[in-house]
Amino acid sequence: MNRIESAFQNDPIFMPYFPLGYPDLETSIDVIEALAKNGADLIEVGLSFSDPLADGPVIQKATQIALEKGITVKKSLAAVAELRRRGVTIPLILMGYFNPMLAYGLEKFVHDARDAGADGFIIPDLPLEEAGEFEALVGDMPLIQMLAPTSPNERMEMIARNAKGFIYLVSVTGVTGARTPISDGLGDLIARVREHTSVPVCVGFGIGTPEQAKQVGALADGVIVGSACVETIGESMTPVETAKRFAAEFRSALSSIQWVITSW
Repeated sequence: MNRIESAFQNDPIFMPYFPLGYPDLETSIDVIEALAKNGADLIEVGLSFSDPLADGPVIQKATQIALEKGITVKKSLAAVAELRRRGVTIPLILMGYFNPMLAYGLEKFVHDARDAGADGFIIPDLPLEEAGEFEALVGDMPLIQMLAPTSPNERMEMIARNAKGFIYLVSVTGVTGARTPISDGLGDLIARVREHTSVPVCVGFGIGTPEQAKQVGALADGVIVGSACVETIGESMTPVETAKRFAAEFRSALSSIQWVITSW
């Protein structure tokens, strides 16, 4: 059983996103370590890019600051290796865009990511139809595919049938960012995806509070929290302590679901 499979023994899992290099490289490493050791089951580690098409203003601002501070793909992979040296054992999924990976060299990027201790990849601008070369290089490291409410049934079936690791289900149309209501149709959307796959289904985009996470976690195998995590921690005067509290609060909310299921 690999690290991703092991993480889902703790279903529903808490999966925060945080970009390396924000507000500076050392702090971001400390924050990701704090998230990992205080409740996160799996972390999306952000690789900054100047044109993050799928991201809303909070993450765009954070990744722009990271770039201005000098973050690079090479430094990001070295940071992942440092997290492993510090005893972070949960899965670390590299979330980034294709151009920086291509510029780094795909074969070298995959080799170095594996050596650093990464467990997989999320690349929003690399559709399944164009991912053959990358998937051949990554081998048993999953390229996590994304699905949205607007995905046609045929495409949903194709992506779900070939999914590895887990499916990243976008709960709403648009870019990342915390929103107030949870979609009434989310349960039906998750059910549609599960008709075509046995891999876990994780929901992201729009989840901003532990209560929302609890609502989504009652339906899905995992809850992805990006913008709220970046904004809460990034605006704090004590980001590492805030990261510890953030992770603990979300993990507690999701653990209450597990307790109810187990008790029942």
